[in-house]
Amino acid sequence: MKVALVHDYLTQPGGAERVFELLCRRYPEADIYTSIYDAEKTVDFGDRHINTTWLQHIPGAKRHFRLLAPLYFPVFRSLDLRDYDLIISSTTSFAKAVRKRDDAKHICFCHNVTRFLWDTQTYLREFSGLRPFVPAFRMLLNQMRQLDLQSAQQPDLYIANSTTVAERIRRVYGKEAIVINYPIDDQRFEFSQNKDQYFLASARLLSYKRIDVIIEAFNWLGWTLYITGNGPERERLEKQAMPNVKFLGHVSDLERRRLMANAKAVIVAALEDYGLVPVEANASGTPVIAYGAGGVLDTQVHGQTGLLFDRQSPEALLSVLKEFGDRSWNHQEIREHALSKFSQAAFFNQVEQVFDRYLATA
Repeated sequence: MKVALVHDYLTQPGGAERVFELLCRRYPEADIYTSIYDAEKTVDFGDRHINTTWLQHIPGAKRHFRLLAPLYFPVFRSLDLRDYDLIISSTTSFAKAVRKRDDAKHICFCHNVTRFLWDTQTYLREFSGLRPFVPAFRMLLNQMRQLDLQSAQQPDLYIANSTTVAERIRRVYGKEAIVINYPIDDQRFEFSQNKDQYFLASARLLSYKRIDVIIEAFNWLGWTLYITGNGPERERLEKQAMPNVKFLGHVSDLERRRLMANAKAVIVAALEDYGLVPVEANASGTPVIAYGAGGVLDTQVHGQTGLLFDRQSPEALLSVLKEFGDRSWNHQEIREHALSKFSQAAFFNQVEQVFDRYLATA
């Protein structure tokens, strides 16, 4: 069986790119396709050849790849993949548009519906630099939504990373999706039962991550909070924080591993589509305190792996922080929960079962 692996663009690190890297390792003989590839910014494919499109040759494309959005749908539609028996796409937007032979199969790992088209306001909070372009391009965005709906009909089978994303795929695209929670690299996290007297938030400093909610709660409590990560919100958040809140900026993988392992708990206040940080914390034996909506409902067990709060407000977070201090935690059980459900082995066991069932009956 001849296999093609397709990803939107490989120009940045991220959860979708980590999953695509795992798929590429799993299928070492498969051909790899993407629109634009920046070897310095994303996955290291070793000596494997990466097939790109003519967008690769546009000056500045690697840096300003988002501004090329209207071009991606026709670019992926124009890819000639007729030689392949199985196409596996990994996408948050465009790669699902690829065409195939009538007798070939297309399985899509859909990380989300196309956010800038279907959740434009949330997307613009993350990339505020694009906001000035929106009024001028409203008609174009409407046309792109139609292209996105058409492209969404191309895959034969959808796999979603969370129940939340599966529901969006059903609601927006009218397609059912099988949920397989994405894995972490469990070898990159160390276990510790000895927790220090600090809490940890690890995220890009963007408005939707709601780090402001976490800071306000810790301002009131006076407990030590470490925050890793950078982003456009950092200056504003630093002005909000009291001295007990420490901004560590970008930290190495080794330092982040140590911080995860030794924290009393990791705090997540964002509404995430899926979110790997809670699973990474659990793999370190560390409980999670999280806003109880979105992808976290697929990964956390209230009272066992951590605690969930019901509103994105300092008051709601304060309530569970106080409850957290009254509980004892089985750190080994927390780690075993993560490794049994969200390891690479568990992920590919589910993937192979789905593939085998689908390809046997297709």
